Amino acid sequence: MVKITDVARRAGVSPSTVSYALSGKRPISDETRRRVQAAVRELGYRTHARARGAAGGRSGVLALAVPMRSGVHVPVVTQFAVSVVTAARAHGHDVLLLTQGEGEKGIGRVAETGLADALVVMDVQLQDPRLPLLRSLPLPSVLIGVPAEPDGLTCVDLDFGAAGELCVDHLARLGHRTVALVGSPPEVYVRRTAFARRLVQGFTASAVYPCGTDRDAARAMAERLLREQPALTGVVVHNEPLLDPLIDAFEELGMRIPEDLSFTAVCPTPVAASARIPLTSVTVPSAELGTRAVHLLIRKLSGAPVPQATLLPPRLTERASTGPRPA
Repeated sequence: MVKITDVARRAGVSPSTVSYALSGKRPISDETRRRVQAAVRELGYRTHARARGAAGGRSGVLALAVPMRSGVHVPVVTQFAVSVVTAARAHGHDVLLLTQGEGEKGIGRVAETGLADALVVMDVQLQDPRLPLLRSLPLPSVLIGVPAEPDGLTCVDLDFGAAGELCVDHLARLGHRTVALVGSPPEVYVRRTAFARRLVQGFTASAVYPCGTDRDAARAMAERLLREQPALTGVVVHNEPLLDPLIDAFEELGMRIPEDLSFTAVCPTPVAASARIPLTSVTVPSAELGTRAVHLLIRKLSGAPVPQATLLPPRLTERASTGPRPA
């Protein structure tokens, strides 16, 4: 096995200089850094995370656990991931992405091998099976999402319950009395994903409809809503890939937006603003949530106190998709 002393001998520097050149913890001249990097490549040297941790050092890496499960909308997840990476780099950390749905096993591997200093955990369920392990690990963690029992954890999220209430209040102020929530794909509710369940809790109308994400699902949903709710004049949609297909489906069935049907979304602002009809929306602040999660982790790594749960208040922006209830 190639050792750091071998790299130092090849580069003509001390082992400590090799360590500083690789970790970036102290300034090293560009010429010296290039010699070290060349020696690393020539010898095939790899740092050993477990040994580094045992020596009291840090990896300079944060892990982001975001299982790519059915019903997860990848473009929105990507926005979260980019915000975590950007905030981590601002604090001098890289990001290790864990995308497999291996749950506790993947998190345990990261902790055991010392691959990362701390964890950001996404796609949190109300009764998430990863929580007992997260509570027991010495590795700091922050959840983007709030489980049913957040004791002993650090969580940050949009206040999805208040977001549901805000959507309903907005439509009620416009005179609407029959409103339906078109929600995430059914498997998201089966997993009891926290953000989807909390939005439903805040949605005071009785009609909640989980829905798939393709055009056939949109057409079937529009037909079902108009059949089961003939007085329907408002919908709230929490399903990003369904937005344009559902608009098209309602219009094909003779419903004009917003003259006959007001349409509100819970989604990131760029998604709402770029829809075929710009949508009134409560924004999902992916960039702010990712940044907040990283800042909380950095504080935990430094030993500073952090709040147990941080809920961001919802913000609604009116656009062209909502209007007064038709006479």
